[in-house]
Amino acid sequence: MLEIKNIDVFYGDLQVIHDVSFNVGKGEVVALIGANGAGKSTILRTISGLVAPKAGNIVFDGQAINKLHNYSLIELGLVHVPEARRLFPEMTVEENLDIGSLRGDAKKQRKANKDKIFDLFPRLAERRRQLSGTLSGGEQQMLAIGRGLMSLPKLMMLDEPSLGLAPILVKEVFRVIEQVRSEGMTVLIVEQNVKQTLSIADRAYVLENGKIVMSGIASDLANDEHVKAAYLGV
Repeated sequence: MLEIKNIDVFYGDLQVIHDVSFNVGKGEVVALIGANGAGKSTILRTISGLVAPKAGNIVFDGQAINKLHNYSLIELGLVHVPEARRLFPEMTVEENLDIGSLRGDAKKQRKANKDKIFDLFPRLAERRRQLSGTLSGGEQQMLAIGRGLMSLPKLMMLDEPSLGLAPILVKEVFRVIEQVRSEGMTVLIVEQNVKQTLSIADRAYVLENGKIVMSGIASDLANDEHVKAAYLGV
């Protein structure tokens, strides 16, 4: 469904991504893992059109997308849930969800899809008329994921969905990821909670200094000595 082909990415004169290639198959959960500053978020920003690669190609669902406007990617079914949630704090929970369904089939199915989101996150249903800026961090993360799901994506990219959350809320976020995958969603996740991520992912890529240095079945990487020493504290 998604193929990244030999991309190079620069910030000014500084190259931060070096000849990176990987793919995500339909229905998979694929993880990008690595330390802070490895380039994981930059890759997601590049896929979603917020940063332009200097070289290489990005193909989504059979179509080259690296020269498309980023707003057109939602119509194709590609959604990016960014780090730090990026909600509209002066809008209610329900209004933030509605923002995720402004076009096409998502707009036509808004009510039914919103009901599904409220079933998935009962806490959001309880706070549907509350301003999103007054929610807890965990509730805001639920809302950010819910807003992404409102657009009926084929592939959802999640950037650090568990960042700053209490352990019980981390479990809730990963439960939801597993549930949406079971319903056919494809997921690309960037996450520093490596142990939890590898437990739900099908495959993973290890990024170090802007380069992919390892890849494989997630369960195999979880038992790899380098991964355990570098990322699992073992």
